[in-house]
Amino acid sequence: MNAATNSELPVGIFDSGVGGLTVLHAIREAMPGEHLVYLGDTARLPYGTKSPLSIERYATQAAAKLRERGIKLLVVACNTASAVALDALREQLAPMPVVGVVEPGAAAAVQGRTGGSHLVLATEATVRLGAYRSAILSLDPDAEVTEHACELLVALAEEGWVDGAIARGIVRRYLDESHAASPDTIILGCTHFPLLADTIREVAGDQVRIVDSAGTTAAVVRATMDAAGTRRASDDPGTLRLLATDGARRFARVGGRFLGQDLRHEDVELVDL
Repeated sequence: MNAATNSELPVGIFDSGVGGLTVLHAIREAMPGEHLVYLGDTARLPYGTKSPLSIERYATQAAAKLRERGIKLLVVACNTASAVALDALREQLAPMPVVGVVEPGAAAAVQGRTGGSHLVLATEATVRLGAYRSAILSLDPDAEVTEHACELLVALAEEGWVDGAIARGIVRRYLDESHAASPDTIILGCTHFPLLADTIREVAGDQVRIVDSAGTTAAVVRATMDAAGTRRASDDPGTLRLLATDGARRFARVGGRFLGQDLRHEDVELVDL
């Protein structure tokens, strides 16, 4: 298959739920002409409570389902799956490019900040796996990395409570509890957290740089396709297909907040893995 044919294939994106739609939204903003297909494994979320063996199995099954749809690149829009299963997915799909969300966020954090101080806000599972710490220190051994679990921010994002006094109070409590004194960067290490970026920025102050894993991942996806010559050349808007393994109504209701547009449950196709 040549590059011209490849360019018309969709980009595949998967997450354990709807949080990865922030990554999809960032990809659409960066490359509105690309066809996209998204799979949320909502029947088995959250991945973070599962064993690494199960996470790898779920991730490879999701990737296989998207490959059946004929994709040209896979985005692992799940921090837990990126931490556990990225190598297995790259082996499974080779030579197709596979992009995770951890590596782009880590690279953006250390860029131009050798020996900097970084605070990673993430879920308990991502903190337990230490993926961001490992990725940052592999790029900058002199960096100082603090990882802090912020489970309530997931609920705030899904409820749409992303600003106001309640959101500010919870963010402030998490930042205080992290004991990260004046970090250079705050890395949003969960795909839910870009919805709270403005509130986190307001509480942390302008002196702290916010690294959005969704935006940094979109930039890597674009650069990867540019290097391979597989970006779609048409100026027409790309198509979007949404797949889920359970709960189409909830996927549409909550997912619309992450995607930034209204969704109907009829827009979501239920699939088995």
